[in-house]
Amino acid sequence: MLAHMKINNFAIVKALELDFHHGMTTITGETGAGKSIAIDALGLCLGDRADPSMIRPNEDKAEIVALFHLQENPEAKRWLEENELLEGDECILRRVITKEGRSRAFINGSPVPASQQKTLGQHLINIHGQHAHQLLIKNEYQLSLLDQYAGHQDLLENMRNHYQNWRNAYNELKRREKSKEIFEAQKQLLEYQVNELSELALRENEYPELEEEHKRLSHAGDITICSQEALQALSEDSESDTKEKNALQLLQIARQKVVELTTMDPQFDHLIHMLDDAYIQIQEASQEINNYLDNIQMDPNRLSYLDDRIGNIMRLARKHQVQPKELYAQHQGLISELENLQDNDNQMEQLTLALSKTHQSCLCAAETLSKSRSHYAKELDQRITESMHDLSMQHGKFNIALDIQGEKQLSALGNNSIEFLVSTNPGQPMQALGKVASGGELSRISLAIQVITAQKVDTPSLIFDEVDVGISGPTAAIVGRLLRKLGDSTQVMCVTHLPQVAGCGHQQMFVTKSSENGKTSTQMVLLDKNARIEELARLLGGSKITEHTLANAKELIIAA
Repeated sequence: MLAHMKINNFAIVKALELDFHHGMTTITGETGAGKSIAIDALGLCLGDRADPSMIRPNEDKAEIVALFHLQENPEAKRWLEENELLEGDECILRRVITKEGRSRAFINGSPVPASQQKTLGQHLINIHGQHAHQLLIKNEYQLSLLDQYAGHQDLLENMRNHYQNWRNAYNELKRREKSKEIFEAQKQLLEYQVNELSELALRENEYPELEEEHKRLSHAGDITICSQEALQALSEDSESDTKEKNALQLLQIARQKVVELTTMDPQFDHLIHMLDDAYIQIQEASQEINNYLDNIQMDPNRLSYLDDRIGNIMRLARKHQVQPKELYAQHQGLISELENLQDNDNQMEQLTLALSKTHQSCLCAAETLSKSRSHYAKELDQRITESMHDLSMQHGKFNIALDIQGEKQLSALGNNSIEFLVSTNPGQPMQALGKVASGGELSRISLAIQVITAQKVDTPSLIFDEVDVGISGPTAAIVGRLLRKLGDSTQVMCVTHLPQVAGCGHQQMFVTKSSENGKTSTQMVLLDKNARIEELARLLGGSKITEHTLANAKELIIAA
């Protein structure tokens, strides 16, 4: 519940501190005194839009602080805890506006966006404005009232989630379809390129191997001559008629000489081992060259094949603007791109299936919401009709026409159309509320709906800002009793100009306006018993208070 408010330099308020209580509190005062200023100030703490014009003239800033007790408000405590703003069983909202146009919002001393104050405010207090009856003829507001009465928060959240999933699937499918022509063109090009490279059937690292083999075959003659000459220089050649000695023969001669040296000086002994090792290595080298000569091939057909193969590779490499050795990787990359585009076709099928599933889920959520609305609409029909009878509309009838629209009208709120229908006189057919109800009747019906829906809302504090406009006489007394009954279970604050309503409050506040040194100020005070009787007498009889009006004022309090 709202426990305390502090207002500084707001509108025509210089400084004002207010304590609030359980039950029903009525707020009265002369016209223009500023009875709704406290509610407007509270609206800022609940996240309403701030404007520098709200600051009291010639002041630098306006500040509003509101203190709420949370002992009986688990939803508000849960929200504060989830947002790491909970501090015990109290919540302090603060809003500051500067003349430069800046606005700052605080929850329990922590700076927050005004939107967070607005979200929290929905768990703290519910304000019913004096223009609610004007909204009552709007279909979207009618649907909101029905959902509020039925407690459809969870069903509406479920509906919004399913609708969003459906719209996301729909938008993604449309985006893919829009890009389909581009995908198809890319796919055809990639298919041609992949097929062309697949026909080449290039292996990984094949091109360097081909280059090496081509180089070897194209120089086969030179290689043979060089190999033979090297072999002749290294080892014996029985077919050679040269008188020059080869390396092996020279090593043998050298070894013999070293052996002779060792007989004369043992320090040359290790050279024998070195020459023996060299002899073995030259023999191995000669054998390897000899084997190479035995296996070397002079194959012109193979060379022709390599020329063609390398030529094809280089041609496609130029076509794809890569180096020949990079062509294999290019081929693999194009295959991957083609697979991705083919996956796009599969994804289109999956998206089409997902769209169908999410649409069905959306329709099921809408059907569940619609059935619940239909049930509570009948219940609300009866309650509002009974309330109309209590509010001096003895022949009034109220009906909520709820229809299911086509799939094209499906939205985040479901697929229902709604129309509040009313008949206020015997024999009169049911017609749209805005067409048949007079201003006074519309006000009474609006008040009945607000009181009934307020009873179903968990918000612990309710404010009614001159919702009794257009009501008078016995009807006003009934309205007062309805609001007082509501105040037995929750905190109710009602700004009113009717003595019958004001007298039903558990307590009453009085708003006055005064001028001093050319400046106007508004004050609000809690009336004691005698002051309250005088204020009710003023409301009953105007500026002149008589014994008769005082007696009537006492009767109002006793009756309440």
